Amino acid sequence: MNAQSPRIAIPVPTSTDEAYNQRSLPQYMRAVEAAGGVPVPVPLQEASEAQARLIATCSAMLLPGSPADVDPARYGQPAAKECAAKDAPREAADELLFEHAFACGKPILGICYGLQSLNVWRHGTLIQDLPNGSQVNHEPGREVQKAHAVVVAGDSRLSHLLGQLPQEARDLQVNSSHHQAIDRLGDGLAVAATSPVDGVIEALEGTDPKRFVVAVQWHPERSYESSAVSRALFAAFLDAARSWASSSEPR
Repeated sequence: MNAQSPRIAIPVPTSTDEAYNQRSLPQYMRAVEAAGGVPVPVPLQEASEAQARLIATCSAMLLPGSPADVDPARYGQPAAKECAAKDAPREAADELLFEHAFACGKPILGICYGLQSLNVWRHGTLIQDLPNGSQVNHEPGREVQKAHAVVVAGDSRLSHLLGQLPQEARDLQVNSSHHQAIDRLGDGLAVAATSPVDGVIEALEGTDPKRFVVAVQWHPERSYESSAVSRALFAAFLDAARSWASSSEPR
């Protein structure tokens, strides 16, 4: 495995909407490539054994967005009427990715649905539908680059990334596109950013400082070219993947 160009596993976003895949998957792949990695899509319809073999060849895992919602039964709740349909093949693929990544210490970057999937996998819960009437529009659509501000926790990886950028690039305005959010935090996760107006959790990080586990509710792959913060996030993820690959090479 080439530590300079680490392979990044990305599950295909959805098993139910090919148009969504064709629109969204290339954005994640371009961001990974621009940051120096090799994107490796994980087909959702492959047998789990084939998926596991493919995942094992990768140095890090990127969990993308999806039009689905995580099955509420997984966190012990009945589905609210506003809850979108579950996507069982995507959930099964995410399960494989998380199990492998946590067992091997491989870096994880979750985006939108990927953040929610991570939190549920770590035994957390979700708000199934954000209340109407909020002063913050969390789902303005994919064309909006700066939907609302977020406040980053001072002791987080995200804070460290922002601190390395020029002052003018540190004003974090994000392009949210979600109707669900974190409720109870999963095990071993900490809040890394929130929406300052309504308190919605906008980023999570793993509490183990030796492992890169970062998840954001917004879409940095959509703003990679226009946002220094988005580029810095992908660069840090790829740096972590290179470090893992280097540390795993035979001595």
